[in-house]
Amino acid sequence: MFLVIIWEPQPVSEVSRLINSESSMKQWYWVVSFCLGLVAFSAHAEEKNVAVATFGGGCFWCMEPPFDGLDGVLKTVSGYSGGHVKNPTYKQVVRGNTGHVEVVQVSYDPNIISYRELLAVFWRNVDPFDDGGQFCDRGYSYRPVIFVHDEKQKAAAEQSKKQLKLVDNKTPIETFSSFYVAEDYHQDYYQKNPLRYKYYRYSCGRDQRLNDVWDSKASN
Repeated sequence: MFLVIIWEPQPVSEVSRLINSESSMKQWYWVVSFCLGLVAFSAHAEEKNVAVATFGGGCFWCMEPPFDGLDGVLKTVSGYSGGHVKNPTYKQVVRGNTGHVEVVQVSYDPNIISYRELLAVFWRNVDPFDDGGQFCDRGYSYRPVIFVHDEKQKAAAEQSKKQLKLVDNKTPIETFSSFYVAEDYHQDYYQKNPLRYKYYRYSCGRDQRLNDVWDSKASN
């Protein structure tokens, strides 16, 4: 938000009179207060334009890149959701018994990109037929899942799932409860360690399986 104040030059005597005038000072006080109020209101309005989506799609390293490149996505954060243990560590989650799943939390501007568009990206980056993990990563903590934050997201997710018309889609839609940010070394891993990330992704067979699943879907 930009605020422009137009000041008309005044004679020196007139400026002095304005500055020393008590009534004039009060007027300026209200003008400044009003302008500051507008700035605060604008900032608050901008905060309201930030929405959050939470998706589990196997290793969270691989779920950040598909969303990071989208116009309207503000940030992605890797973390853990769905469990009962507070502030879990990565080792605790992969060992099991925490109830948590590796997820990516996507902050986005709904005026630029919709939740339905995010869902479309999510589906293309998971194997919806595998609820025992994803690709080479096995276990409950790697299962695909959509955590919905409100009734609108729930309705959109259910409709999106239905429109896929996949007979054996095992990806659940669950109510979001909590989110714990993963350790720093997990954040933006694909950017911090590009070679290791690419090797892991390839050796895990992720892209090969995604191509098999969605290419066959497109041909049907």
